[in-house]
Amino acid sequence: MNKKLLTILVAVSAISFAQAQVRQGGTAPTDSTRRAPGAALGSGVRAQPKPYDQVITNKASTRKGMITTHKIEDKFFFEIADTTLGRDILVVSRISKSGSDVRDAQGYAGDQIGSAVIRFEKGPNNRIFMRKISYKTYGPDSTTSMYQSLKNSNIQAIAASFNIAAYTPDKKGSVIDITDYLNSDNDIFYFSSPMAKTRFRLGAQQADRSYIVSLRSFPTNVEINTVKTYSQTAAPSPFGAAAPGLGGGGASGSSTIELNTSLVILPKVPMKARYFDPRVGYFAVGYTDFDLNPQGVKEIELIKRWKLEPKPQDLAKYKRGELVEPIKPIVFYIDPATPKKWIPYLKAGVNDWAKAFEKAGFKNAIMAKEAPTYAQDSTWSIDDARHSAIVYKPSEIANASGPSISDPRSGEIMESHINWFHNVQKLVHDWYMIQTAAVDPRARKMTFSDELMGDLIRFVSSHEVGHTLGLRHNYGSSSTVPVENLRDKKWVEANGHTPSIMDYARFNYVAQPEDNISSKGLYPRIGDYDKWAIEWGYKYFPDTKTPAADVPVLNKMVIESAKNRRLWFGTETNADDPHSQNEDLSDNAMVASTYGIKNLKVILANLPTWTKEPADGYDNLSNMYGQLTAQFGRYMGHVAKNIGGVYENPKTVEQAGEVYERTPASTQKEAMTFLDVQLFKTPMWLINKPILDNIDADGLEVVGRLQNITISRLLSTSTLTKLISAEAADGASAYKITDLFSDLNASIFTELKSNQAIDVYRRNLQKSYVDKLISILKPAPASSATVVFSGGRGGATLQPSITVAQSDVLSVVKGQLKELDATIETSANAAIGLSKYHLQDLSDRIESALDNKKD
Repeated sequence: MNKKLLTILVAVSAISFAQAQVRQGGTAPTDSTRRAPGAALGSGVRAQPKPYDQVITNKASTRKGMITTHKIEDKFFFEIADTTLGRDILVVSRISKSGSDVRDAQGYAGDQIGSAVIRFEKGPNNRIFMRKISYKTYGPDSTTSMYQSLKNSNIQAIAASFNIAAYTPDKKGSVIDITDYLNSDNDIFYFSSPMAKTRFRLGAQQADRSYIVSLRSFPTNVEINTVKTYSQTAAPSPFGAAAPGLGGGGASGSSTIELNTSLVILPKVPMKARYFDPRVGYFAVGYTDFDLNPQGVKEIELIKRWKLEPKPQDLAKYKRGELVEPIKPIVFYIDPATPKKWIPYLKAGVNDWAKAFEKAGFKNAIMAKEAPTYAQDSTWSIDDARHSAIVYKPSEIANASGPSISDPRSGEIMESHINWFHNVQKLVHDWYMIQTAAVDPRARKMTFSDELMGDLIRFVSSHEVGHTLGLRHNYGSSSTVPVENLRDKKWVEANGHTPSIMDYARFNYVAQPEDNISSKGLYPRIGDYDKWAIEWGYKYFPDTKTPAADVPVLNKMVIESAKNRRLWFGTETNADDPHSQNEDLSDNAMVASTYGIKNLKVILANLPTWTKEPADGYDNLSNMYGQLTAQFGRYMGHVAKNIGGVYENPKTVEQAGEVYERTPASTQKEAMTFLDVQLFKTPMWLINKPILDNIDADGLEVVGRLQNITISRLLSTSTLTKLISAEAADGASAYKITDLFSDLNASIFTELKSNQAIDVYRRNLQKSYVDKLISILKPAPASSATVVFSGGRGGATLQPSITVAQSDVLSVVKGQLKELDATIETSANAAIGLSKYHLQDLSDRIESALDNKKD
């Protein structure tokens, strides 16, 4: 075989392989460099650098900055200084403009679609490599012997390579043609994964309808704007992908969006990090460290926070305890698209945090500003990653969110774009009306005054800004407030109904009309916990050099804070702790919910009047009735979580007391009494005929749904096994699984003892209860091996695990069904009409489940 033929075969083979990869749904191997004219594929010949002025001609449109950018006709070039090589660069990608088809898939301008850390470096043969950097495994101390070994074991992937088109005249920089890479559908500068595109129902990029808009360079960042057109996939079929002829999964047209990609150079020396402490609620970044533990590895978590440091000339003042301004304050810009009347309230939500930062020793540490107009600054862009902003989105989503981007090496927050969806106003309207209309006349209408709506916007703004400062939800904060304090006008107006705006405590639904509590005692506010958490996270320690050196001081601060329960952090992730719940108030869910229900009864009676608007139908009434029943359901959930509850109080070894503590039996008994009175005895007040006659709702279904949800929670395998564990640990003093069934049977089957007729609401309740017991006895095949014990909280999983079948759960459930069957059979003999048929049916179901149905 001659050389020429061999070369052709190699080329054909390479092309066939690339095409096969594409056909299989993969991506063909790519090289961002261009072949020299006439060079044979596979020959190893590469384009050699040319003189600078032959590449960057006098036709170039040039912008100097972190990476100098050049545009020559339809070509784009990066000029990378040698001093920038090897530096970590944060890449943040967002949608800057979207069409209605993408918005229909919940994609809006400002949405983040990807982030990565990259690093440019010189490779052999006049090439520049772009590596994608991972910090999953990291050794921050370059002086240790492990550092080089760790680098050798964690080589960073080369994401792209580029021929050096020219060297700068001073030989201290390299020029690369970035055009092809920007035009490609890569996962560094655009969507970070196929799943990210799937979210918006986007398929393959359409190259002939995609192009580069601009490259803009600034001192610390480069902004890339591109227009991308993608094939659009159809929405998933509600009948499943396999259903023939019902749509879903197929292509349907295309979608065009504009993307903004920010390349932000990270600090050469990372900010001094602060180690995460589970007793203080901060978001965290993490990595595996091989340096700290000489006998193993250590999982390191660093809190996310902004870099706030005193100006050098003010350091002595800071050490003396005087308030000083930081070198670089935190600034949020308000999107120019925001309706003008809401701007002051959004700004206030940001500025309210300034007082919290004073606890950390800083004044004027955070502020909001209106974004400059184009006439004021034509270079300013809300997409610029140097600018944090509250981005106003024309969306039907009733929500807001506060994400942030941080340096993975230190947790330093680099920027944040708060998503402010237009329809959040409906959300806060409905919350406020259902929770406070009994006590606040301003809430008794479908359109609030601008002043009231502005106040509610301010509260949500503060909450979301709190997230961007690094703070997580503190669902436990409201549980530190005695329930009667929420009705004490003087106390609650002075202190607020929860110590943290990061709680999901919403509004004071405990306050009663006769308490005469003003809005000061109804709204959330930045509270004691929030100020303390900012102090702990942002207090500057100028005399220490490492995060480890700060730990003793920070630990002492937390231990001291434990003396004040209002400074407690209750995580949002504990499914067992009744103290950590969203949408709840006070230290006693039973009493608080009783007050809440009293207010709901007042609101329900007036709902037809308060929701009425001229020339309108009953949609308002239907929506608000649904909101009211949902609020009632939340109260049931708050109470039910006490059954089998386990309090969690994270501690270090220096602190007295247990980390985990079971909810007292007396509290669980109180919870069961509440559920008996408020839920299992049919809440007939919810079945308001004048309302139900005008909306699409069925009172029987409404009550049944609320009861079913609560029964399912009480009889979940999680709850039942926790009760068994409590009895094993506490003996007779525990609220036992048999106590739960005794209370449920007495509440749900009251009629059997007195031979009373059973109405339709109670018949449905009893069927729901029996069916749930049967489902535990005979679960669906997929759940037959459900794990109910897995080694305890926070520890290694113990193997083998105990399944439901191996625990006492099935034994107790089977025993309960047998006892119920005997009682039901006896009662059925004396019953008449529907009550008799109902009881006979229940008996048949039980006996069938027990496999002893009589002939």
